[in-house]
Amino acid sequence: MEITSAISAILGAFGLSGAAGLNALLPLLAVGAADRLGWIELGPSYGWLSSTPALIVLAVIFVLDLIGDKIPALDSVLHAVGTFIAPASGAILFTAETSLSSHLPPAVAAILGAITAGSVHASRTVARPFVTGTTAGVGNPLVSTAEDGTSLVLTILALALPILAFVVVLVLMVALGWLTFRAIRWARGKRRTGTASP
Repeated sequence: MEITSAISAILGAFGLSGAAGLNALLPLLAVGAADRLGWIELGPSYGWLSSTPALIVLAVIFVLDLIGDKIPALDSVLHAVGTFIAPASGAILFTAETSLSSHLPPAVAAILGAITAGSVHASRTVARPFVTGTTAGVGNPLVSTAEDGTSLVLTILALALPILAFVVVLVLMVALGWLTFRAIRWARGKRRTGTASP
């Protein structure tokens, strides 16, 4: 039973870290709120996530980011900032999720979370100019909304169905890898010809 709980926690942690790569603040806010409501139990070192000041700050920044990421050009600035925030969020979520249920060393958990969130974030950052260039910016709000929705779904799955969350993260990383490849090809073609050809 203890082994099953540990594996479930680790798989769920991958789900939360993947969600952080798409939206660094949403899973932090959701996990903090879930702990505050008693739906989950975080380790004693992560109780601050469910404190009133932390929830208020996370909620305000989340709303500002939610709006800003829908605006072309501003979204690129937010993605640059997210290069540091997403891995940090992933590290916190991974260690918080596994702190009570697994014997995974905190440093290892933090590294796994940072790599997972950072990889997802890096892929979406590379792909966003491709979306902007091929849709004249019109596609940015749609893609951003899809990322937020996927982050929310992943967060819920990570807390309720961790195995499924892990599978979704794997599929997501493959899809983002393909999109990154397409974006790099598009960028190279644009440099060679001076015109965007998706």
